[in-house]
Amino acid sequence: MTTLFIVIACSLFAGLAMALGAVFAYFEKIDNQLIEDELRHGITAFGAGALLSAVALVLVPEGIENLMPLTASIWFITGGICFMLLDIFLKKINTPASQLAAMLSDFIPESIALGAAFATGNSNAFLLAALIALQNLPEGFSAYRELNSTAAYKPKKIILMFALMAVLGPISGISGYLWLSEFPQAISAIMLFASGGILYSIFQDLAPQVKLEKHWAPPMGALLGFVLGMLGLMLTAH
Repeated sequence: MTTLFIVIACSLFAGLAMALGAVFAYFEKIDNQLIEDELRHGITAFGAGALLSAVALVLVPEGIENLMPLTASIWFITGGICFMLLDIFLKKINTPASQLAAMLSDFIPESIALGAAFATGNSNAFLLAALIALQNLPEGFSAYRELNSTAAYKPKKIILMFALMAVLGPISGISGYLWLSEFPQAISAIMLFASGGILYSIFQDLAPQVKLEKHWAPPMGALLGFVLGMLGLMLTAH
């Protein structure tokens, strides 16, 4: 029961980072427009790099371990197709929530993996929780700005919604801890499905927003975001 409580606490902590990122975006005000633009583009790039590192260093390597190549490829492509269809649907109903969908598609499978890590006695589970939280910070920042770009979503309502969505972390973590840890193929399929969706979202939504005319620093945020995941992978391996 003590370990289950730790799973709940760690996954909730990681989820609340989404709301914290939204709070940063809410209070972020810089008088110099050029610096503000560069900062925002850099944070968007950082979030894209963090998501890419999650796909390349965590989700895909873990996902392909328990599936045959063809099966793994099918789940990966299916994830991308489903996210494309979701993107088309959101565009038709004029709802800017693609970055929110990308954020949740990263958070939920990683929370499941976190619960499974505690269930199997993985000593690096705490570090994994910290890495998920660090990824959720810039993602929450970008998703807040996306939703706040229309009058349909009030700032405080967005922050509250992100805080409530943090509950998905414990739900996913408990699922991984109690049930899915016994079905490694199911966890692998979820991770690869999410990976395909995330990769689609990076190149469809995040990457095009990074470029800023006559500014070259923002893309470095992607490198910093990716190296964050790389550093975490190396630390968990030792």
